Amino acid sequence: MYRKAYGIIETLAPVHVGATAGEESGNLNLIFRDQFLQTGIIPGSSIRGRLRADMRRSGEADEEHWYGRAARTGETDSTSESIVKFEYASIVWLPVFCPGQPVVWVSCPRLLERYRRIVGITEQIPEPYTGSSNLQARQGSGTQRTLFFNLGFLTVEHTAPLGAWFPNAVEKPAAVVADNDMAMIHDMALYRQSRVALDEDEKKVKGGAFFNVEALPEGTILIFPVALKPVSDAQDWQPFEGKTQGEIYLGGLESVGFGHCRIDIKLQNPDQGANL
Repeated sequence: MYRKAYGIIETLAPVHVGATAGEESGNLNLIFRDQFLQTGIIPGSSIRGRLRADMRRSGEADEEHWYGRAARTGETDSTSESIVKFEYASIVWLPVFCPGQPVVWVSCPRLLERYRRIVGITEQIPEPYTGSSNLQARQGSGTQRTLFFNLGFLTVEHTAPLGAWFPNAVEKPAAVVADNDMAMIHDMALYRQSRVALDEDEKKVKGGAFFNVEALPEGTILIFPVALKPVSDAQDWQPFEGKTQGEIYLGGLESVGFGHCRIDIKLQNPDQGANL
């Protein structure tokens, strides 16, 4: 039985993890997406690679002990299994521009179901079109309220406390929409930027060096499961220089302000371990 843990990611800047952000003419460099909802994800390999690289640089722990030995040229059976295993990070709450607020965090039942399974909470998943009690919306007939979104209107049919669905239990202005609405709302909320490369000698665009990039916006909250192989020191895995919280950079375009994230690792009690 593996010991169960999970990590919460809060993006402190736009995060691009996906197609290479190169200088291809006119290309849109997409982020990785969930297979069914088409919402952004961060692959477990990206999280693992960054944590491993940071642990190697700190020199305070044996990164090969936790993440396994890589293959060595000319040596047979030189690899080893990692103790720490990562799954992909999915969105829990996505910030969407909303005139007058100016941000509303949006999620859907399928994303909240994954969050509930990983965290182990017992709350009932809110119905679609449920708004938080602190959501500013125009009062309609009965319990209905109308929320003016970036590109349209959303009818909020129910009101319920949603604090239990936020990692720090602090309720933000939020709305839960139906699963089949999430892809469209996600696409209108992504951070997009057109970029060019300048000629080395003159302040003009280098020929063909024009591309577009999309990213998860600042303020996005994601969750990823972690499994720890049953070894005697598994409870000592603290990837941030002896701590379970830290700030790292994920994805590309770090040098121009992308990728800054805060990660909080939650190690669960041994009796909460799961057969994975």
